[in-house]
Amino acid sequence: MSLLDEDRLLPAEPAARALARQLYAGVKGLPILSPHGHTQAAWFANDEPFPDPAKLLVQPDHYVFRMLYSQGVSLEDLELGAGEIKDPRRVWRVFAEHYYLFRGTPTRMWLDHTFGTLFGLTERLSAETADHFYDVIAEKLLTPEFRPRALFERFGIEVLATTDSALDTLADHAAIRTSGWSGRVLPTFRPDAVVDPEFAGFRENIAKLGEQNGEDTSEWSGYLAALRKARLRFKAMGCTATDHGHPTARTANLALHEAAALFGRVREGNADAAEQELFRAQMLCEMARMSLEDGLVMQIHPGSARNHNEALYRRYGRDVGGDIPTQTDYVRALKPMLDAFGNEPGLRVILFTLDETAYSRELAPLAGHYPCLRLGPPWWFHDSPEGMMRFREQVTETAGFYNTVGFNDDTRAFLSIPARHDMARRVDCSFLARLVLERRLDEDEAHEVAYALTNGLARAAYNL
Repeated sequence: MSLLDEDRLLPAEPAARALARQLYAGVKGLPILSPHGHTQAAWFANDEPFPDPAKLLVQPDHYVFRMLYSQGVSLEDLELGAGEIKDPRRVWRVFAEHYYLFRGTPTRMWLDHTFGTLFGLTERLSAETADHFYDVIAEKLLTPEFRPRALFERFGIEVLATTDSALDTLADHAAIRTSGWSGRVLPTFRPDAVVDPEFAGFRENIAKLGEQNGEDTSEWSGYLAALRKARLRFKAMGCTATDHGHPTARTANLALHEAAALFGRVREGNADAAEQELFRAQMLCEMARMSLEDGLVMQIHPGSARNHNEALYRRYGRDVGGDIPTQTDYVRALKPMLDAFGNEPGLRVILFTLDETAYSRELAPLAGHYPCLRLGPPWWFHDSPEGMMRFREQVTETAGFYNTVGFNDDTRAFLSIPARHDMARRVDCSFLARLVLERRLDEDEAHEVAYALTNGLARAAYNL
């Protein structure tokens, strides 16, 4: 028995499948470019063994515990938020007993790929095989071949970007650089903690930003100067991109005195909800202006109602699977920023969405016109075979392939990175095979596009 079929995700129709196989063979072994993700730089700085299967494969992955929670598994049973897991085997057994819940999901495909290709497991995970899986994985994790750096090299990763708070010292990134290891792990500048008035500890975070960068952040000019210095500190450590997790895509380009006055109200905690949103909108324009100065690529990830489950948020904090997609309005929301910077050749803004209805109506036409815009890959809830295919079908006719940026995995689950990239390559090759058989694309062009979607577009978009 094998967990993996060689033709998984390729077309069922024989001619299309044969062509998709050829296209996939040409890109299967290309290096992985991972320009946006949430793995921990400390893993590669310290290069210590991963602790146990539950801590590695269950706890970091909100796709996993979100599904389990929806079916009545308590987060206490998974020891979420407990730091070190007291009984990792018991947590693993809970996961294994409920593995059937992932049937038909991309999570199942990622995990089966990991189990089969990395650990040589050929049976299906279940309550009966739980201990066998645990023992095999735990034993391998203690070997040098399964240290973080060894896996990075085994996976064929050329570059891996983490996502880091603007307040991060980047000490782990510095340690990687001075260690002599050749692996390329880059930080990404995430300023939410110091630009979102609703972020916990916002006022204290602004003060810390000032202290770190030698600026008086009680004033608008000092605040902006501190952000510029923080960005340059990140850039000196190899950073090529910023990332903005705003609830909406709204932008604003206020006059200097208006922006300064708004900052004062926000900083003092006197801004209402509308003013807080206006401040976030202003900061997207400020970030675009700074990107023109320092060359960092700008990523915007709106459309998520974060921490929707208030009870879980109060108990466990952020990022416990309680985030829900919402509608976005890119056409009107981005106009102030695009009026100011949309035609600047030195600016690159990559747009993501959780609102698929915006693909063909808004995002593809915008990216198909404005030189600064590119479309990020299907994100989060749509990081799936169906989501990837819907994306290609809905944006290609207007934006083409070359106004997209290939694939990025956006994951905290390090071991799932090869599986996610493999899935994207198979789906893209299936889509290209269809275009060739429908006489909409020549076969040599399809091979060129397959390479671009796998490596070329990401390398260019993220300045890698």
